[in-house]
Amino acid sequence: MYRNVKGLKSCSVLAVAAMLVVPALSSEPQVRLEHRGLHGYIGSHAGGTPQEFRYGAGFYAGVWSLIERPIRGFQIGLPSTWLTPDSSDNKTEPLCPVGTIARDNWPERGPTYGSVFQTVEGGLGYWAGNRFHYGPPKFSMNATPNCYTTEVASPGWPFFHSSRPLADDMLGIAQVSNRLLIPPDGLTFAGVPKGEQLGYAYMALPLTDPREDPQPTGSNSWTLFLNATNFKGPLAYYLPECWSRISRDYPFDHGRCLDSRPASGPVAGSMEINTVPEFLAEDQEGVLYARIPQLQFPVDEDNRTVLVRDVTMYSKAALYDDVLKWRQGGSAPTGEFNLDGASNPDVGTGSVTYRQNEKRITGINRLAKPTVFEGNVFGLQWSDQVEIKDGMARFPTYFRNHEDRRESISSSEVPEETGLLKQEFPGPRRTPPPYSAEPLAGSWASPGPVAGPFETRLADGSTVRYYWYRFIDQPVFQQFDWSTQERERLQKLIEQMHQSWPIDGTYMADPTGGELAQFDPAIFVDPPAKMAHGYVPIVTWQGIKPETNQ
Repeated sequence: MYRNVKGLKSCSVLAVAAMLVVPALSSEPQVRLEHRGLHGYIGSHAGGTPQEFRYGAGFYAGVWSLIERPIRGFQIGLPSTWLTPDSSDNKTEPLCPVGTIARDNWPERGPTYGSVFQTVEGGLGYWAGNRFHYGPPKFSMNATPNCYTTEVASPGWPFFHSSRPLADDMLGIAQVSNRLLIPPDGLTFAGVPKGEQLGYAYMALPLTDPREDPQPTGSNSWTLFLNATNFKGPLAYYLPECWSRISRDYPFDHGRCLDSRPASGPVAGSMEINTVPEFLAEDQEGVLYARIPQLQFPVDEDNRTVLVRDVTMYSKAALYDDVLKWRQGGSAPTGEFNLDGASNPDVGTGSVTYRQNEKRITGINRLAKPTVFEGNVFGLQWSDQVEIKDGMARFPTYFRNHEDRRESISSSEVPEETGLLKQEFPGPRRTPPPYSAEPLAGSWASPGPVAGPFETRLADGSTVRYYWYRFIDQPVFQQFDWSTQERERLQKLIEQMHQSWPIDGTYMADPTGGELAQFDPAIFVDPPAKMAHGYVPIVTWQGIKPETNQ
């Protein structure tokens, strides 16, 4: 998910306001463009599971184009993840040291700061910081390992706001797949998805041994598994050191991070509505009216939108134990999650508190009711009063102000003199700055790649440049003083994984309903000759090439 925490660099109110607030568009009528058009959580929650079922979590989420065309400064998450370490044994002590963003700026999160200590969030959605827009959502691995002071979203970059990659000693994700690229702006999808399902699960796997230096570090390598029509299996993982490094100078956190702890509890996908542009104008009587972009949701023949299904929590019996035996000399497992290690918590939901400019919006829950359908499926039940167009339910777009609230209204109720009916939201910038780790230096250059550069153009119009690295030579590992034996042991495991876990294998159980989504074919790659196993593609640049900007 995309938690709305004050001061978060990637979606700060000041940054978005600077991007969106513009002078009046005309002298008559006076229309202004702002950024607080909608906020709220279309949320579900999962019931309890036994403590041992906290070493993996996953579900299937609907994928669709939430907006009709790309617009600037828009951030809404489709159903997404929220994992934090289990800190239930600590009720009083701060997990965030002084000097971190959470500790220094968010006293309301105290005394433990457990909710903003470490997170695995992100997933499907639209971010205000995305640079390359194409209509459908993207998928991104977003995590905050040190109280929102650093963000990690790909093998090189944080959450979209930086053109340059993370510092060498703050890299945290290791690329595992040798078939799928991880662009810093997010994974793209094929075509125009209309509610197909993407399965994803984070599994704590023992890919490395615990260690004591330079700080106590556990063995939990939280590994992302995906299930789409054209890609199945592990994509990448967060190194245990990504989590434990916060404890190096703060001993209270030893053994309290995601490298050592299971997840805090069951997860169930929720949509965070974070940053939505709005046009505001008054009628002749001074009544304020607002317009937001048209949001749309796929519906079935019963006017239902399926957001999340098959929420599952996993114990070590699902895959961890088999991987540990494998590392200890046993045969390679198939990678299929053992259902004896799976638990399906009951999912619940409730009404959404929608807000606009800090005022509560009334009427929407009657039109789009959060519902848990038969089969533990979470979604929205749409009223017969809602407009359905091309299989998509259309969310309210216009609102009228009252003293203490806003109410949703139809376009026919908007006075013409407001000028709102004629407005168009600004589209994205045509030539945003590229993400670039070039020229390669530091961990990117030593020991460096063995093949490349190669390029591919994605569905979002951007070009991605990448190099092939030996797995253990990719940038993230160069910050550690590991022995040759340790490096080669992990390298051998990944070579075996590439041989034994193909992208058309079985890992997550297939969804209990619906069709699977499809990734953009352009993010698929084939290893060069003699590099079929043990080598991975690492993106070093993503941008708009001059010849494509026409």
